[in-house]
Amino acid sequence: MKPLRTLELDGSEPLSATAVKAVTDLCDRAEDPHGHGVTSVHVTGAPHGDWTGGLDVTLVTKWERALRRLERLPAATLAVARGDCGGTALDAFLAADLRVAAPDTRLLVPRDATATWPGMAGYRLVQLAGAARVRGAVLFGRPIEAAEALALGVVDELADDPAAAATAAADLADGLSGKEIAIRRQLLFDAATTSFEDALGAHLAACDRTLRQGTEEEVAAS
Repeated sequence: MKPLRTLELDGSEPLSATAVKAVTDLCDRAEDPHGHGVTSVHVTGAPHGDWTGGLDVTLVTKWERALRRLERLPAATLAVARGDCGGTALDAFLAADLRVAAPDTRLLVPRDATATWPGMAGYRLVQLAGAARVRGAVLFGRPIEAAEALALGVVDELADDPAAAATAAADLADGLSGKEIAIRRQLLFDAATTSFEDALGAHLAACDRTLRQGTEEEVAAS
């Protein structure tokens, strides 16, 4: 099963309205009720020099909202990385459900001696791997090499041919509806931040929905 909707992001380019629009357009296509399949993002590149020079909070807010939308799409999302990945490339990579990387991949958190710009990449790294295991990257900007990213669970698979591996990874979502993926993903997110008692209601609601679907299918078949 090949990803049907694909976006390429170059992290060496500064964050821009164009990048926001590109992610938003991808989400629009993924949310098309007539569309099916996996949504993928191919990323590479990391910013250099004074990459925050032309930014403002309004643009950053729009970017984070676009990423959050990507992260919660009613579709499986897949990210493929190669080379150095920072800035927008790292942001989008960490927001995907499945993450495949080439062996030469390095994940680069911004490092500046005078001003902190962790963005939400630091947050997502901690959510994926735990604070202790990514402390060096978030605090000191130490690059996360591909093998380490795999060991941390930040990368799901290393592959010399990431495109082929991406196709194989996309098969995991074959047959699953986008709505079901969105429900499972939300339950997954809630498990990390919600108490058992609070999470129980959402899980029971999901169970009830599944049981009702089974009953409706039996009635329709009789």
